[in-house]
Amino acid sequence: MVLKVTKILAFQSLGGIYSAREFVWWYNGHPDYSSLKPDLKSSDTAVILGQGNVALDVARILLRPTTELASTDIATHALSALEESSIRKVYLVGRRGPVQAALTAKELREILGIKNLHIRIKETDLTVTPADEEEMKNSRARKRIYELLSKAAAGTSKGDCDQRELHFVFFRQPERFLESDESKGRVSGVNLEKTILESGGSGKQIAVGTGEFEDINCSMVLKAIGYKSVPIDGLPFDHKKGIVPNVRGRVVSGDISQTEPGLYVCGWLKRGPVGIIATNLYCAEETVGSISQDIEEEEEGVVGKSEKAGRKGLVQLLENKMVKKVDFSGWEKIDAKEKQMGIERNKPREKLVTWEDLLAASSADS
Repeated sequence: MVLKVTKILAFQSLGGIYSAREFVWWYNGHPDYSSLKPDLKSSDTAVILGQGNVALDVARILLRPTTELASTDIATHALSALEESSIRKVYLVGRRGPVQAALTAKELREILGIKNLHIRIKETDLTVTPADEEEMKNSRARKRIYELLSKAAAGTSKGDCDQRELHFVFFRQPERFLESDESKGRVSGVNLEKTILESGGSGKQIAVGTGEFEDINCSMVLKAIGYKSVPIDGLPFDHKKGIVPNVRGRVVSGDISQTEPGLYVCGWLKRGPVGIIATNLYCAEETVGSISQDIEEEEEGVVGKSEKAGRKGLVQLLENKMVKKVDFSGWEKIDAKEKQMGIERNKPREKLVTWEDLLAASSADS
């Protein structure tokens, strides 16, 4: 195959390149992405840029047997596409080494537990430096990740012709996407630059390019290299941290003691793009706690009342803006509908994947 080198920043729109967020929303049934058609058939190889938990989750979906996925709440359209997938090799590419991999042990164990999945890691990539030893000494989590990867790399392959492979590619950073002259406008691989680690201060090592390059040919690339929130008109924003300044979810501007009445934030816009589902739950609970406290104090006269304050004010605002809303009882109807559909298919739930179906379910008679 003849490959043409193409600048990575200039050709983000090549066919076969997706953000991990789009792919996750696709297999989870998000209405905005249920019609996405990822290229799972053109070759047996996919490349994922990034080695965090999102990258692991995407790799797990690509490599886990569909007979096992069928009993989960994965969207039916995604399951059907994965049943016909040709992907058998997935490369997880990271700029730094196994000691610095930005993932958690629980998620790593889950993907390492996939049956008949062969883990490939270059032996040289597992060599640790004194700086690595120091990092592991100061972090049990990093040490555990390294131990799990080392143990997985020592496993042997059974040589099954349909064997699926997960390659952890360390000390590499993307330089260019490759476009095939035989399939104009589609990605055919990724050009990677080898890296080395240098001290970044405060015990952190940073990846620096060496000027040496190599290619991985593939038909699909998923970008899982992190997220950053964007400003919202009318709200204060910390561009360096990528968050709305807040105290326990209460939006603040200027002086940290000056809160914006009635404005709250949670999730990555509150604390940055870190953490797993459990982290988001605690984060949301904290913000809800702040909202509840402020409502109680307002009702007790501690806080000056506003005609837009509280639930009534929010409902009135939505009505004035003619915004369609689904209240909790509507969500309960959606939940019940999806669970009932799931029972019929021996799944935890069958997701409704269009806005029309979701709204119809939310307003259906009980």
